[in-house]
Amino acid sequence: MHATAPTSSLDLLDERVLGDPYPVYEAMRLMGPAIRLERHGVWAVPGYDEVRSILDASDLFRAEGGRALTELAGTILASNGEQHARLRRVLSRRLAPTAVARRQRQIQERARRLVAEHTVGAGFDAVELARAMAVGTVMELMGLTESSSVPVLDGLGLMPFDAFGPENACGPTGLPAAGAAMLVFLHENVTRGSVRRGSWTEAIFQAVDAGKIDEDEAVPLGSAYAVVGIDSTILGLAGTITQLAHDPEQWFQLREDPARAEAAFHEAVRLDAPIQGLGRLVTEPVDLGGIRLEAGEGVWLLLGSAGRDPRKWGLAADDYNLRRAGADKHLSLGAGPHACPGSHLALMQARALLRALAERCTTLSPASAPVRAQTHVLRGHTAAPISVSTAGRRTGARQPALTSPPESPR
Repeated sequence: MHATAPTSSLDLLDERVLGDPYPVYEAMRLMGPAIRLERHGVWAVPGYDEVRSILDASDLFRAEGGRALTELAGTILASNGEQHARLRRVLSRRLAPTAVARRQRQIQERARRLVAEHTVGAGFDAVELARAMAVGTVMELMGLTESSSVPVLDGLGLMPFDAFGPENACGPTGLPAAGAAMLVFLHENVTRGSVRRGSWTEAIFQAVDAGKIDEDEAVPLGSAYAVVGIDSTILGLAGTITQLAHDPEQWFQLREDPARAEAAFHEAVRLDAPIQGLGRLVTEPVDLGGIRLEAGEGVWLLLGSAGRDPRKWGLAADDYNLRRAGADKHLSLGAGPHACPGSHLALMQARALLRALAERCTTLSPASAPVRAQTHVLRGHTAAPISVSTAGRRTGARQPALTSPPESPR
């Protein structure tokens, strides 16, 4: 027997919801495992267990053709089944934990250099530091020069991810031009003779030459890995630094035990998922918590809601806590067949950058309120000014608490 399906006229793209979606998510979790959003024509799924089950069942819930996806959201991000596996295999060895581990010293050196450069004065921008880290790392792995690629990536900004959002009047009008600029850049600069040996791009061309992928899939595949690997990492790294700057106690814990750097990143992206939602298409009738979903219907997976579901994370789900047990079980890096292929690389960058900050900086605090990015799907900041002190060596002495806690970055 199926439960009566809850419906809502909620507009997930309303500016007030985008500004602070978490009270809305809380209300949606109380409504049921799936809520029919009349305005968007999709089922919204807010609970952790339900989102996880859908991500694991790629045969029943397909990425390709998902109702929330547009034609602009192509390549590996919206592919499914054998096509997804075929595209993903091209760089799977380059992104495997053992391959990423070989880059550890190189990434650690980049992190220390960037932290030293950005903390020369009394403050820095967490987004700029995170951007320098992510862009430099990914561009080097792609076999491209960082200086030539940065202007194109800055032109794209966060817009590619708006292609994943339900279309509305506030849609990504700049996306076609920005996407075209990226493709033109790659077509002009990415050739078999211009990329370094051992790079991601060389592996893509080798797959073309071996007949594993088509020639016209090469540049879009490289573009997908570049954009996703950079923007989501920037938001995650900057979000972690911002959380630590707003919470002196957690910053103290990280400085006392830099080995918690990975936990700090996991907890930050659990609490404020860089990618707030994903679309899937139901392939055959299925029961989701007593609600019947029909073949051909779309579901919108609320990753941001799943990260704060108290049924998974407890009553303190809205708190930032480096000691939270199982924080790495969040869904912000995906799960199942579509788990983020670059998660090991993102975590290595997080460990390196946060440990470098903990070693060099005695205090972090917000210099001013962070500036929220205006986007349908991504959540993060376009600027996050941080005040910093690097005077003296770390002694292990407890840092004094602020007399009036700063406002949360949520």
